[in-house]
Amino acid sequence: MKVSIIIPVYKDLVALDLILQSLSEQSYKDIEVIIAEDDNADDTKEFLKKYTHLNLIHVFHENLGNRKTIIQNKAVLKSSGEYLIFIDGDVIPYRDFIKNQLLIAEKKVVLSGRRVNLNNKISTKLRKGKIKALTIEKFYPLFSLYFMFDRNVRYEQGFILNPEGFIYKTFIKNRIRNSEIIGCNFSCYKEDFIAINGFDESYAESRIGDDIDLTWRFKAANYKLKSSKNLANVFHLHHSKISISKDWTKERALLNYNKDRNLFICEDGLSKYNEQG
Repeated sequence: MKVSIIIPVYKDLVALDLILQSLSEQSYKDIEVIIAEDDNADDTKEFLKKYTHLNLIHVFHENLGNRKTIIQNKAVLKSSGEYLIFIDGDVIPYRDFIKNQLLIAEKKVVLSGRRVNLNNKISTKLRKGKIKALTIEKFYPLFSLYFMFDRNVRYEQGFILNPEGFIYKTFIKNRIRNSEIIGCNFSCYKEDFIAINGFDESYAESRIGDDIDLTWRFKAANYKLKSSKNLANVFHLHHSKISISKDWTKERALLNYNKDRNLFICEDGLSKYNEQG
């Protein structure tokens, strides 16, 4: 089965380089990587030329502010994979990231992963090439002893399990776990994403549109949300907090309006591009 990995990108080519290095080393190979650039930068186009060994598609538009959900919808329309995986442009997947998800993937099921929040020291070493993400993954039990003293890291989310192994099947598979979607790490069949009309672009710059909104809409459409924690693992690179207005009064009102009317198939989504031709 072909998998499309969709990565929203804005400016940070060092982080993108680390992500593409990881995707080059994935144990599962039948993939295409869609760079969804919320910009139209010549630097990005030039940078991507070094990754000719990957099946890359570059989707971009004019920089008119944070339009992440819009460029992600455009990326979905360009995708040819049967299965979609969404990650952010600052998370580095483990080597079996794709393979593990496919082992538990089902139609009408959305997989919701989590992330290890690396601190500034380790992130800087990764960015400077002084350590590799694969090294941290390989020796994670040792690194976890260092990470466990920082509550922000959430070190427990870095331990990897085998979906076909005894521990997962016996103790984890049927446990109730937090399956709320986070936009930086989730996946589903393409047909299921299209069924709810993709991301709702009405939420503008707020973070409602790529996780909170999707969570309730998939549930309302009778899709199952399933945790892929400790299976679909990623490292999240440390960065200074991006200044985004937290006054989401209009967006929250829209969310409540849609919930009250059970409008889980959004109006401002994928279908409008077909209407535009």
